[in-house]
Amino acid sequence: MSVVIEQPRSPRNRNQANWEKYGWLYMRVSGALLVFLIFGHLFVNLYLGEGIKAIDFAFVGGKWSDPFWQVWDLAMLWLAMIHGTNGMRTLVNDYASKESVRKALVWSLWGICAVLVVLGTLVVFTFDPCPAGALPELLPSFCPTA
Repeated sequence: MSVVIEQPRSPRNRNQANWEKYGWLYMRVSGALLVFLIFGHLFVNLYLGEGIKAIDFAFVGGKWSDPFWQVWDLAMLWLAMIHGTNGMRTLVNDYASKESVRKALVWSLWGICAVLVVLGTLVVFTFDPCPAGALPELLPSFCPTA
């Protein structure tokens, strides 16, 4: 049995969504945004700063203390994960010959993507370089000692 995937621009009933078209559009928009976000990230971290030698735990801790950089990095995470998962979904649709295998792979892809996005979001918003109750010798030098 072969898998039939609708064409992105195929005419549809107006009451049904054409998910292939939306996936195609998402790839174009997210790709353009990712180019901007990634090159902005590299420019700020490597060119404006002291280069690769300055990127350490303290650098990330200081950067993520600013909500602007939290949103910037979160947008990169979300767009890249969904962009990559959608690309893998397209490959699975192209090469999986059995419908059951195709569905299992696609569900697995989106499940893994959801878990990684949730975990990454939690890391960005709950990151604390100076946790309360930690041993002073384990804390970075910029953390106030109690």
